[in-house]
Amino acid sequence: MLAEGLTALAAAGGAAVVQAASTDLWTEFRHRVAQALGRGDARRERVELERLDRTQATLARLDATSEADAERVREQQTAWQTRIADRLEELDEAGQQQVAIQLRALLAEYPPPHGSVQTGTHAGRDVNVRADDGIAAGTINGGVHLGNPPPPGPDQG
Repeated sequence: MLAEGLTALAAAGGAAVVQAASTDLWTEFRHRVAQALGRGDARRERVELERLDRTQATLARLDATSEADAERVREQQTAWQTRIADRLEELDEAGQQQVAIQLRALLAEYPPPHGSVQTGTHAGRDVNVRADDGIAAGTINGGVHLGNPPPPGPDQG
């Protein structure tokens, strides 16, 4: 099982793959992801590049205004989160740290676009909380922020 910091890093990485796929930075970004996950194994890097290219092709066919396609985007994000987490789990602690350093550097260099939507509970319209003959509550802890949280620091896994 991965440390919490590495799990958060995998989630941020999955989101970054999906967000970068539609940008001009994609070519360099995909290469760097493949390098990090391949860890010097040329065959593994090619496999990762092929997966990344399939992801980009899938995302390019989607309509951003379609609810069904929005779900497909979330599926791609989750798939990459899982892929990164699985790769980290395959490695010993030193390997995990090496890949984590590369991924953190990549995420810092390619920040998400302003206002990008992440996984979790989110709403595209109004949110109504009500209770009939009971109690209802809604809580926002902290401020409301759009975009990715910063990647975890080295001391967090």
